[in-house]
Amino acid sequence: MGYVTRIVIIGGGPGGYEAALVAAQLGAEVTVVDRDGLGGSAVLTDCVPSKTLIATAEVMTTFDSSYEELGITVDQDGAGDRESKVIGVDLGKVNRRVKRLAIAQSHDITQSVTRAGVTVLRGRGRLGAGGQAVDGSREVLVDAPDGAVHSLRADAVLIATGAHPRELPDAQPDGERILTWTQVYDLEELPRELIVVGSGVTGAEFAGAYQALGSKVTLVSSRDRVLPGEDPDAAEVLEDVFRRRGMNVMGRSRAETVKRISARGEGAQEPSSPEAGEEGWIGDRVEVTLSDGTVIEGTHCLMAVGSVPNTADMGLEEAGVKLNDWGQIQVDRVSRTSAPGVYAAGDCTGVFMLASVAAMQGRIAMYHALGDAVQPLNLKTVASNVFTDPEIATVGYTAADVECGKMDAVVVKLPLRGNPRAKMQGIRDGFVKLFCRPGTGIVVGGVVVAPRASELIHPIALAVDANLTVEQVASAFTVYPSVSGSTAEAARQLHIRKRSAGES
Repeated sequence: MGYVTRIVIIGGGPGGYEAALVAAQLGAEVTVVDRDGLGGSAVLTDCVPSKTLIATAEVMTTFDSSYEELGITVDQDGAGDRESKVIGVDLGKVNRRVKRLAIAQSHDITQSVTRAGVTVLRGRGRLGAGGQAVDGSREVLVDAPDGAVHSLRADAVLIATGAHPRELPDAQPDGERILTWTQVYDLEELPRELIVVGSGVTGAEFAGAYQALGSKVTLVSSRDRVLPGEDPDAAEVLEDVFRRRGMNVMGRSRAETVKRISARGEGAQEPSSPEAGEEGWIGDRVEVTLSDGTVIEGTHCLMAVGSVPNTADMGLEEAGVKLNDWGQIQVDRVSRTSAPGVYAAGDCTGVFMLASVAAMQGRIAMYHALGDAVQPLNLKTVASNVFTDPEIATVGYTAADVECGKMDAVVVKLPLRGNPRAKMQGIRDGFVKLFCRPGTGIVVGGVVVAPRASELIHPIALAVDANLTVEQVASAFTVYPSVSGSTAEAARQLHIRKRSAGES
């Protein structure tokens, strides 16, 4: 194919814009074709908005049952009863701030990319039907907002089109009462009774956030526990916290249909509008029917049942790009697809649906395409986080890997209730868990369940990435008192366990 000079990137999310910056720095001529705004769903409708909403919810959870233990009084009217200690939330104001920050972040990304010399075209990109040209280049067609179709030639193409919320045939979102996670930011009032369908990361995060903000939340899980893909001990802690805070967690319950209904109390007169609030009128509601026939009612329903890759009608298969049964693009560890000169990154690949992984995939693709030094993607060094309260952060091999024999490891789990800093802060839920190889003591994984676990996982991620031993982790100084001190203590206990087993 020769030296690559022309790069066309379809999609402006983390995989796309990070790739564009790298390619521009390496001297390529770069064009990004973007439909919705740079930053993609991660910035506009997913990561940035949801974590901004969760940041507000975190403030609310400060005033849970621990505030009395810390000697903090929250009594707005002096009555001293429990109801007087409720702090209200203006969800409309919260959501306006959420959208304002998302747009600002997208604007900052656009400025950064254009300053690097990247051309940004607004429109929907797809691969041309002609396939690979004699010179090895590819055609990218751009459907512009004005109806025009532009043709671009590229020595390499990166597909970074992301994904969108999955919708069930009998639970169609209407943007008002039945919602996807991209639609919740248009709400002006806090849902009184929110039903969250789906207990994966997205469902758990929103369920916890709205519970903290003041909604009465029912979480419907088709599995026997929340967060079925996470560490079982971590999921157990979170589910216990959810229930203790009043959430109705329904395990092994699959939603079949969701519909909008109007209901009223006995003898009530229909008001002039559904929200007029005449006595006895319940107003617009939603009804969720489970597979066992159980019916749940609420004011709103949030559907969090997975996502669908944005790969349809892009000419991918015609160009030789292989997709799996879910429509995700198949890639190798340097982001190559099955079609020469075509790479892919991010949620459209389904590799590991995190913004950080998408960005790394995009960068790796450009390093490879432009002949620079490249290190293939290693998912066992990826740190991830569930932004619930407490947070759940993980890196490396997991308990499931140990149980199935994929990794032979020694495991230590230290509850945070024994940590002095945690005691001072009133933290009772959470733990630090470390995994190491039994012979060498090399750290191969870890789990942290704690407030700000996303910050506490970094030293463990460094240990996993650098193949550090538990002895090296244990010998590093930690601040006293600190929650991170539990990481060093877990490493010391792993070292003692090794010695007691005669494996040091």
